[in-house]
Amino acid sequence: MAGKKLRLSELVLFGILGALTFGLKFVMSGLPNIEPVSLLVMLFAVVFGKKSLFPIYTYVAMEILFYGIQDWNLNYLYIWALLALGAWLLRSSRQPVVWALLSAVFGLCFGLLCAPVHLFIGGPAYALSWWINGIPFDVLHCGGNFVTALVLFCPLRTLLEKLYLHLRS
Repeated sequence: MAGKKLRLSELVLFGILGALTFGLKFVMSGLPNIEPVSLLVMLFAVVFGKKSLFPIYTYVAMEILFYGIQDWNLNYLYIWALLALGAWLLRSSRQPVVWALLSAVFGLCFGLLCAPVHLFIGGPAYALSWWINGIPFDVLHCGGNFVTALVLFCPLRTLLEKLYLHLRS
């Protein structure tokens, strides 16, 4: 990643990508825990590195502005950064199955990763019961993330890398 300063073109791109993430999730909201956010967060981390935090937190800000502060979007303040870190660590991989597995494991662990917020809200029993109650949705999240990343990660990565390279040249 050349240059540490954020260019105006990057700022615009990151704003658009954050809004696109929000819009795509909204459009898919009728499907239980099947969403494009995990895929996009991984793509942003791999292509943009540290700068991926701009589109990620643009998305998070839009969630909070649109829905208000809720327990589930408080989780987003750290959940997506964890996934971005995992993707960044695996950024050299070009194997679709690697991305599908990362996304699937993240989806399966999503409820567990959200449990700390619920621990503070209602205590250990509440956090545990909340997590256990959500396991069927985590299984759906796992499957949806696996298929989505398996099919779309590599072609979207190539497209986003070309776009970013063109934008920065």
